[in-house]
Amino acid sequence: MDNTFFTYKIDDRSLIAFIKREIHNLVLQLGFSPHRAAETDIIVAELTSNLIKYAKGGELLYRAHLDGEYNAIEIYCLDNGVGFENVAKIMNDGYSSSNTLGHGLGSIKRLSNDFQIYSMKDWGCVQYIKICEKPDFQAPAIQTGLNYAAIAVNYPGEKDCGDGYYIKQTRKGFQIFVGDGLGHGQNAHEAVQMALKAFRQSGDAEPADILRDIHTKVKKTRGLVATIVSVDYKTEVWTICGIGNINTRIYNGLENKTYTPYNGIIGHNIPRTLNSTIVPFKKHQIIVMHSDGLRTRWNLNDLTSILKQNPGIIGASIFKDNIRGTDDATILVGKII
Repeated sequence: MDNTFFTYKIDDRSLIAFIKREIHNLVLQLGFSPHRAAETDIIVAELTSNLIKYAKGGELLYRAHLDGEYNAIEIYCLDNGVGFENVAKIMNDGYSSSNTLGHGLGSIKRLSNDFQIYSMKDWGCVQYIKICEKPDFQAPAIQTGLNYAAIAVNYPGEKDCGDGYYIKQTRKGFQIFVGDGLGHGQNAHEAVQMALKAFRQSGDAEPADILRDIHTKVKKTRGLVATIVSVDYKTEVWTICGIGNINTRIYNGLENKTYTPYNGIIGHNIPRTLNSTIVPFKKHQIIVMHSDGLRTRWNLNDLTSILKQNPGIIGASIFKDNIRGTDDATILVGKII
């Protein structure tokens, strides 16, 4: 299993049974008990039926999550429906907008290990759900450093993703890689995976030097575009260098800046001179990086109180409004805490 999400457009009630069966079989493969799998069925049924009843359709993204300590399923539910003005109110049992018992969202929250929801009136809704094999499992909270989430989806119909991302800890801090193999499918996947291997082996070298090294190692592939950002806790700086059209943006409160990469294709032609951009590193900054499978004309300031949300909700909100559907798409959002 890789780190990409399966995605389904939910526009007809007939799809609900199929998706329930797909996710049910997946969680059993992960080792969920029959009882926990049945609880997962309830969550999926509520999410998908709500999309049909209230939003006239939407999109469901899901993947298996494996990290050695626990197995889980992660789900994003996205819609462009009428939205809600008061999210806290709709979470209360007994609230209903359709004269039903009103236990839907409350039951999702009780049965899941993590449930987040964000909505605006006339914009729609984004929900994030994590269901672990152990109902009482709680992941340890991140005290300092980077809290992040990423969404990656394949080009429609492809089995392999031509995008890739990786975060590694270094002696100085951490580094993030986001790359996009040219085109899509197996050849793009091969290029980005070879680049990821070189990145993982690069230690704490500077981003520009890592990109040069990757360039030499992927010359027999289709090539890719990529950006690497590095954080040094001691000097309190970001170091940013990219080649090709990976969008990188850092928010300091309501202010934000996009960092322009060099023109070129890693593995084919890159500039002779690569200079990194140095940016002050501060707590509470938000970094957003994504491939060109998403449009770039977005602004988090257009979404009320979105900066207070967790990285997954932020990324899913950008994804919902800006997915092109004509290529692989990856978005990574990190919050400095």
